[in-house]
Amino acid sequence: MSQPFPSSTDPALTVNALRASCSTCSMHQLCLPMGLGENDMDRLDKIIGRRRKVARDDYLYRMGDAFTNLYAVRVGHFKTCQINAGGEQQITGFQMTGELLGMDAISTDRHHCNAVALEDSEVCEIPFPRLEELFSTMPTLLRHFHRMMSQEITREQSVMLLLGNMRAEQRFAAFLVNLASRYTTRGYSSTNFQLRMSREDIGNYLGLTIESISRLLSKFKKQGLLKVNNREIELLDLTLLKAMAAGTETCS
Repeated sequence: MSQPFPSSTDPALTVNALRASCSTCSMHQLCLPMGLGENDMDRLDKIIGRRRKVARDDYLYRMGDAFTNLYAVRVGHFKTCQINAGGEQQITGFQMTGELLGMDAISTDRHHCNAVALEDSEVCEIPFPRLEELFSTMPTLLRHFHRMMSQEITREQSVMLLLGNMRAEQRFAAFLVNLASRYTTRGYSSTNFQLRMSREDIGNYLGLTIESISRLLSKFKKQGLLKVNNREIELLDLTLLKAMAAGTETCS
């Protein structure tokens, strides 16, 4: 899904070419509200700091880092995770193209989690103080930002429900259905995609062991729900998977 990054020594990469432009980005409708006029888009373009490349397994930011920017994922995938008192990692989410990272730090001016690239990725840096200045004159942008924060709260509540009340197969079905929905929003296939995260990471996120994830993949494959080839997934019965995620069907 991501494209190879050009070399930083390429003479064609001028300062202007590296500057992020919301109006020409294929994912801007996911990050930004519909209906922004050309003047508003220009104003927003002017506050975008830069595009930043983040290599696979590198940190975008770490727990405790000072909050300066929000980050719109332009290319690639990330995971966010926290470290508990015992030094163990708990994955709190997976983010993909068109989603914002960094909102965890708005209230305290410090990041509460690590953000790590799952593959070579690229983000647009959005200086938050300058974004706040635009909110006062662009109410559409402010409403959209509030909507995105509300969606983040809803996502966290869904994760709590996922870990607290669902059976293992229901958790995994809900995870696959969620990915399918998000890829559809981005114009990709809802039934054929690559799992950018490892089975270990999926297990950590869902509160399951890596062995449980492997068993669930085998079980779903045997039941004709999906095909799997390494990290390539093909969902064969998305309707049944949705019913399983909702708890109205079980995997026999």
